[in-house]
Amino acid sequence: MKKYGRILGYLKAYRSKTVLYFICILFSIVFSVVSVGMLMPFMDLIFKGDNGTTGLTENTDNPIVKFVRETLIDIIRSGGENGKTKALAVICIMIMLSIFFKNLFVYLSFYILNPIKNAIVNTLRLDIYDKILSLPIGYFTEKRKGDLMSRTTNDLGEVESSVVGVLEGWVTYPLTIIVNLVILFVLSPRLTFFVLLFIPVMGFIIGRISRSLKKQSQQVAEKYGESVSILDETLGGLRVIKAFNVENILRSKFYHINNVLLKARNHISYRRDMASPMSEFLGVTMFCGILYFGGSLVLNDNIMEGSAFLTYLALFYNIINPAKSLSTSFSNVQKGSAAMARIDEVLNAPVTVDDNPNGRKITAFNNAIEFRNVSFSYEDYSILKNINLTIKKGQTVALVGSSGAGKSTLADLVPRFHDVTSGELLIDGVNIKDYALKDLRQLMGIVTQEPILFNDTIAANIALGKENAAQQDVIHAAKIANAHNFIEFKEQGYETNIGDRGTKLSGGERQRLTIARAVLKNPPILILDEATSSLDTESERLVQDAINHLMQDRTSIVIAHRLSTVRHADEIIVLQKGAIAERGTHDELIARGGIYYRLVDMQEVK
Repeated sequence: MKKYGRILGYLKAYRSKTVLYFICILFSIVFSVVSVGMLMPFMDLIFKGDNGTTGLTENTDNPIVKFVRETLIDIIRSGGENGKTKALAVICIMIMLSIFFKNLFVYLSFYILNPIKNAIVNTLRLDIYDKILSLPIGYFTEKRKGDLMSRTTNDLGEVESSVVGVLEGWVTYPLTIIVNLVILFVLSPRLTFFVLLFIPVMGFIIGRISRSLKKQSQQVAEKYGESVSILDETLGGLRVIKAFNVENILRSKFYHINNVLLKARNHISYRRDMASPMSEFLGVTMFCGILYFGGSLVLNDNIMEGSAFLTYLALFYNIINPAKSLSTSFSNVQKGSAAMARIDEVLNAPVTVDDNPNGRKITAFNNAIEFRNVSFSYEDYSILKNINLTIKKGQTVALVGSSGAGKSTLADLVPRFHDVTSGELLIDGVNIKDYALKDLRQLMGIVTQEPILFNDTIAANIALGKENAAQQDVIHAAKIANAHNFIEFKEQGYETNIGDRGTKLSGGERQRLTIARAVLKNPPILILDEATSSLDTESERLVQDAINHLMQDRTSIVIAHRLSTVRHADEIIVLQKGAIAERGTHDELIARGGIYYRLVDMQEVK
């Protein structure tokens, strides 16, 4: 049960409702047993009249049996000629009432349990989403987006149907079997001991069938994640796919994974579907054994009355369906355990960047950002080495270097997208780990090379960084970012929906919206990550003008390949293989004729 500990942990919040559910199930089982148990006095009455209403010779002192017998005898004797008919009517009424109350309590049990199951799934979904938001950026560089989407959709759906969906079976079926076995033992201990010999054999066979389901389900989940990844890549890269005529390559790759997925799913279905007919066959085999052994007790040994034996068979039939359902549930749970393991892998992933909500508050940036002997490694791969750098308030520092030199990683350390492996990163003389993470990031605005926008209105995307932003503030930010004019030309202006990832806008328009978002936030520290590198000349001029407005009176860290962005920086840091190779102003570095000069000469800095 350890692998389902999270599900059971969620149940703790619903202890009182779970107890109430248990009580309802217990009452439904009791009334079900009563309805079947009334067959015994019914058959006694039909075949023996008032000469026998116990149906038992082994348990003549049973208080329940004695009470039923004496009640029916009183009705028969007080009713005169119609006494037997009245007793028969009483039995029928008892059966109907028992069935009514049984189904009433079954309905109440579902009424209580279904909201609990839905709440558990909802909580699990929220926990996964919260975990994704809290995990560091580095976690997602090693994970395929499609696989993570598969875990939050397909795997969660599998858990919902195969684990949470059979929660009632974890209580109802075992309890039904236990209560009925107790009544069977009361009816005939000898015959019930005979029945119990079969149960371990059944459990062993069903367990063997279900054991391989988890491994196969793991394979299905992984292949499904791969198929979602290919679909995501296809949707995002349709232009390139069509331009290079690689439809057949992508199609072949998707077909292959889909065929593997089909075969694995078929194998799972074969195994899972075998559990139910196998349990039914074993149940009927046991039933035939009971017919033979119990029939001999009635016919040869006179240990049991015929009416008691028939009632015994009816009660035993009450066990077959729950046993069959329990074996199917067990198979489903085995199948769902693979999905639960994949979800737990995400939920148990370490959060290496601590939010530190109780850390020191910081509301303003006053002095400097300081890197002291900072190094950073990811999974034993060294990315940054012994960085020493001070960025004073109001300064603009440009980071340049060849691809893979560590520029983006260095900038990502400031908002704590990653934490340093060694050394210290300080703001205003305090290690940034000591600040509350939310306060720290509130000081910063980030404009990336790829504009990150959401499927919402233009106004909502600009106001993303500031709660309850006034409309005039949104418009003012758009004007500074050179975005107001193109927004006004839109049919619905600032209320225009920009589509998924801003697909209804051009590249330059999307970038200017991200700049407007940073303007509205009005952060003292600005991080620009190659914000103009993918734009055409006209868009670049508009965006660069917007960036110049944005950088006024701010402390800026700029990653750029554009010489126009870099040359006016207070200091240029040239990175090579994760270390600072050169530093100085544009003119100083050009005069030195070193790495920076070669980058400019080779137009890696244009």
